[in-house]
Amino acid sequence: MSRDASIELNFGDGTYTFRLGWGELAKVQEACDSGPYVVLQRLYDNSWRLNDIREVIRWGLIGGETKPGEALKLVRDYVEERPPLENVLFAQAILSAALQGAPEEDVGKPKQQSDLANA
Repeated sequence: MSRDASIELNFGDGTYTFRLGWGELAKVQEACDSGPYVVLQRLYDNSWRLNDIREVIRWGLIGGETKPGEALKLVRDYVEERPPLENVLFAQAILSAALQGAPEEDVGKPKQQSDLANA
């Protein structure tokens, strides 16, 4: 089983799955005019731009299988209508999961024999 770098977060009005696959990362890169790691660095060092927050969350929702129209509505309601600092941590978590894996995924750890039997 391959890891998919998805992460579930309580966001806005519910719990949503966020995932930035290769295609979504390319969309974030295009929208932010910077590579994903540069965007992540800006999110952590507080030099972020508004689109860094917005586009990571929007494309993360779409990659997590939220319909594009619904993702746009959620971003308008819970990102654009709120203070930016409320959503920086969401963007950090979503992009970090995409680039290095979610903490619960145990990336790089060998599977135990019991794990292999359940796969």
